Amino acid sequence: GIKWMSSLEAKFEDKKDRKPTAEKLERLRREKINRFRNQHRINVQGTDLPDPIATFEQLQEEYKVHPKIMENIQAAGFLAPTPIQMQAIPVMLHGRELLASAPTGSGKTLAFCIPLLTHLKQPRNKGFRALIISPTRELASQTHRELVKLAEGTGFRIHMIHKAAEAAKKFGPKSSKKF
Repeated sequence: GIKWMSSLEAKFEDKKDRKPTAEKLERLRREKINRFRNQHRINVQGTDLPDPIATFEQLQEEYKVHPKIMENIQAAGFLAPTPIQMQAIPVMLHGRELLASAPTGSGKTLAFCIPLLTHLKQPRNKGFRALIISPTRELASQTHRELVKLAEGTGFRIHMIHKAAEAAKKFGPKSSKKF
């Protein structure tokens, strides 16, 4: 139907609509994030998901990622995060579980290595603190290589173990009981 009002009421109505409410601001923010995700073909499921990042600099600003790790990201030639990195890194930095799928070469390794090193914060002499299990030696080698580059200068020791006998030689015979 038609809404009848005087010109005075119309002016009052206009001023009332101009001030954005918290709900309206949140809705606009959500729309902006959804446009960003659609633009980068990021599909997510879940509730209360952290916003994706658009630049690696946001990692240091918002998540306090170690400055040396940030230097290593730049030194490796990574200019901007890939779609999987844009969403997966914030999810993992918030301590959330993640199941992600992306094509080969899309940056999945870096997407989980950055949060891993960030959660560990600093090196400690307390044995193995993180374990990455890979289905193939090639993938294990790639992950090891990327982690070594990413952790350079931070003091983290990155090891690749592919045989229990080698682990005993490298870390001592008690390593299997200790860790």
